[in-house]
Amino acid sequence: MITARQSRAARALLGWTQETLADKARISLTALKRLESESGLEVYETTRDEVRRALEAAGIVFLSTAQGQGVLLVDDRGSKPTQSTVAR
Repeated sequence: MITARQSRAARALLGWTQETLADKARISLTALKRLESESGLEVYETTRDEVRRALEAAGIVFLSTAQGQGVLLVDDRGSKPTQSTVAR
């Protein structure tokens, strides 16, 4: 389950505003603000799922261990050789 802190951290890594994420997740801005609130407001699980999917599509990986939770931005742009780096 995505937490409020994970959502805010993922947006920060991507440089997204709340408006951008709400748009990409196809949810209302109010729903996203509720999800990202530290007040423990009720949020539909489908809202959390839509946000998680949008962030994962942008390269975010959600981490959860016994020691805590976090996010990682996977940058695979450098993993594929470009034409200029291919040996001839």
